[in-house]
Amino acid sequence: MKLKKVNAILSILSAVTLLIHVGYNTYAYFTQYYNSTLKILTAIPFIVVVCLHAVCGICTVFLHDDGTLLDTYKKHNKITLIQRISAALILPLLLLHLRAYTFLDQCASAQNWFLFGAVIFSQIAFFAVIFMHVGVSFSKAFITLGILADRNKQKKMDRIVYILSAVIFLIATVAVVRGDLLMFLHV
Repeated sequence: MKLKKVNAILSILSAVTLLIHVGYNTYAYFTQYYNSTLKILTAIPFIVVVCLHAVCGICTVFLHDDGTLLDTYKKHNKITLIQRISAALILPLLLLHLRAYTFLDQCASAQNWFLFGAVIFSQIAFFAVIFMHVGVSFSKAFITLGILADRNKQKKMDRIVYILSAVIFLIATVAVVRGDLLMFLHV
């Protein structure tokens, strides 16, 4: 149970550091202002916390046999399934995300617009997966920590987090896609 509580704390910290990282980068893309130091200062804490969260999550699922019977509580386990699938998709999409600028630059130079579009799409998919994972996971952390016990309050929190996740996803997506098009297509 200690591992689950540590993971719950790390998940909340992951959400906070995600907001900081996405907030700075959204600002940078909208204003066409880039500061590599600020990018690193927002990325490193996020990466460290998320990696610790991922390791704890993997250990919880595989070493403690946490919730592996996905057919027992069908509605609840749809959310768990979404949570786990989104978590699994984060790493491969992260690898593309980390190299997106280089890939976009190479594709634009070679005028390979199909691949350029695929990289843009991978960025959008990455943002969607991240915010989907946060959306379905956030209230679970508060339940695990014993802070949230009321199901009605959980449903309200879930709705609020879903809406905020969707809004932040849309704003970040518009900022990044617009910024990439401006940088590489010279629109």
